[in-house]
Amino acid sequence: MTDAGLRHGRASLGLSFGVQGVAFALLVTRIPAIQDRYGISDGLLPVFLAAVPILAGAGSVATEKAVARVRPSVVLRWAQPFVLLALLGVGGGQEMWQVAVALGVFGLAVGALDASMNMLGVSLQRAYGRSIMTGFHAVWSLGGIAGASLAWAGARWELSLLGSYLPVVAVLLPAALIASRWYTEGTGPERKGPEGEAADGADAAGVPGAGAGSAGGALSFKLLLPLCLIMTFAYIGDSTVSNWSAKYLQDVLGSSEQLATVPYNVYMVTTLLGRAVGDLGVRRFGAVAVVRGGSLLAAGGFAVVAVAPGAWVGMLGFTMLGFGLCVIVPQTFAAAGRMFPGSSDAAVARLNIFNYVGFLVGSPLVGALGDAWSYRGAMLVPMVLVLATLVYARAFGPEPARYGGGHERPRTADVG
Repeated sequence: MTDAGLRHGRASLGLSFGVQGVAFALLVTRIPAIQDRYGISDGLLPVFLAAVPILAGAGSVATEKAVARVRPSVVLRWAQPFVLLALLGVGGGQEMWQVAVALGVFGLAVGALDASMNMLGVSLQRAYGRSIMTGFHAVWSLGGIAGASLAWAGARWELSLLGSYLPVVAVLLPAALIASRWYTEGTGPERKGPEGEAADGADAAGVPGAGAGSAGGALSFKLLLPLCLIMTFAYIGDSTVSNWSAKYLQDVLGSSEQLATVPYNVYMVTTLLGRAVGDLGVRRFGAVAVVRGGSLLAAGGFAVVAVAPGAWVGMLGFTMLGFGLCVIVPQTFAAAGRMFPGSSDAAVARLNIFNYVGFLVGSPLVGALGDAWSYRGAMLVPMVLVLATLVYARAFGPEPARYGGGHERPRTADVG
């Protein structure tokens, strides 16, 4: 695979991350409109919302099995169109069973899409020999901002769901299919990155290639468990912001309804900015330092939110959260690839399940604690969970062999 091929592979995968960010934002930001269109009751809505991440977890498990037979690029090439078509199904249905089927397909396809995208990202980072994983997630954040803006425009102009979704899908679906021609899997420890550095050695930032201190080819869930916990904690924090920031600012900190919509937008923008420079931080300071810094900043953000005397201080806390949490998830996927270079696809697929676990646990947990105790006190729980990342921060280091035995060299990955 030439250097140009790697660059094309990186660009096409970046497009997939962006398309996924747009599609996900278009769905979640129009949930009230979806509820009204299909007459879904408040009691039934949580069932629909919980079914999507549960099925996404099933899709991630299925992807782990599928990539034993086909390359992740093949899974991604088919999963992305299904996500976009399922979005159209959500917007164009008439009966409740139709939206149930569409959301089910969306969930399964999203699980396969998330897993396969991150598999390719880990593989490309290995080929480059330096940190590029956070950049892919930055493009996802950019897509999320674009999708949320498009959803706002659709609501502002009183477009139907189908009228809001159809033009976006008409543009993104062919673009994603064309870009899928250049999906690329990295080739293993003997490859050279685009700048000529060896992919089997760690660079100055401590980001190794596939062969640096290998933890062996066999996947061990016991060794992967710390990263699974970190992924869960990060998404509990993320879902807390997504689901409770507006209510917290308005009901607890006394903001106006208009101002209450701002924290999540600020959070998304700071997530994008943090991820845009995150890879530079990893190359300069190493993944362990970046994850520790992000965890401390995120925990500080939750603390500020919990004690904030007013809305503007609360917004400062949510801003800190965006900058802190944004680096943890992409670096967790990258760490799994380093820890199990011979089984990185399976490790990423299994790890991906725990982002849905975090989403399922986070919002109900904060809501239950808020009702039973106080919402200020509830914000301390994700703070403590994010701080727990510090206990496992060494798992992000450049020597995965410290976390497991064996020094088996990884297999050479296929080039798609």
